[in-house]
Amino acid sequence: MIIFGTKGYLYQLAILTLVCAQCGNPAAHTLRKRVTKFTLFFVPLFPFSTKYSTQCTFCGAEQQVTGEQAEQLQAQAVGGAQGHGQHSPQQPYQS
Repeated sequence: MIIFGTKGYLYQLAILTLVCAQCGNPAAHTLRKRVTKFTLFFVPLFPFSTKYSTQCTFCGAEQQVTGEQAEQLQAQAVGGAQGHGQHSPQQPYQS
C-alpha cells in the first residue's frame, strides 16, 4: 500500500500599498506565494505548482500575478522599506 498525495504551503512575501483594482482604494496588499508539493507517506518531496497572488486588506479581493510580477513587487517592497525610516550611515560633522 503506497500512500501519496499533495500538501499546500502559503508564504507571505511582502505587504505593499497599492490601489485595488476591485474597490479602487489605496490599501495594503499582501503578496503571497502558494506552493503545492507532492508527498509520499506524508513526506513532502518536491514542489509541482507555484502560484503568486496579491490580496487587498480593505475589500479582500485576490488577484493572480506572474512570478516575474511577484519578484518586481517584492523588490519594490524591499526598496520602499529601505527608503523610509532607515538612513544610510553618514560622515560625522566636523567643525
